[in-house]
Amino acid sequence: MELIKEIKQSKILKNVFIALMGTILLAISSKIKIPFYPVPMTMQTLVVLFLGIALGWKLGVATVVLYLFEGIIGLPVFSGSPEKGVGLIYFTGPTMGYLIGFIFTAYFAGFFNFRKNLFIKFLQLLFSVSFIYILGILWLGALIGWDKPLFQLGVQPFLLAELFKILIILISLPFIRKLNQYL
Repeated sequence: MELIKEIKQSKILKNVFIALMGTILLAISSKIKIPFYPVPMTMQTLVVLFLGIALGWKLGVATVVLYLFEGIIGLPVFSGSPEKGVGLIYFTGPTMGYLIGFIFTAYFAGFFNFRKNLFIKFLQLLFSVSFIYILGILWLGALIGWDKPLFQLGVQPFLLAELFKILIILISLPFIRKLNQYL
């Protein structure tokens, strides 16, 4: 009985460590801006997909929620922080819907098994990442008004970069799945 308790405790510690490392990876990915047309891109959505696939949906979602919590309590983990503010004020700004979409993206990326043909894998990744943009647009519309060109402001500039990131994940899937076995 004591051995089982120790094994459970070590598994919890291992998962906490993995989640903390995942939040560091997300924070780093939010700070790296890559020149891309028409707007610079960060690698956050790529890392969210990676975390979901590599860690599975439970630990992937827990990692993203921990990352959001870190940002809400004032750690400068979000893109644009601390320059544009920190904490709950920054979180509830124009990017909140996108940030909440990270949770759903990690869930679906971790939920799908990605063992189907290439086209189905692409559709699964596209579906997973779509929640970032759906929730982003819904929040943006509520914040700045539905009379604005929301698709042109909140989705269109990022589509080419998102396709690029999905293709990187698609090519990397065999390696990411293998990594999952070791975590």
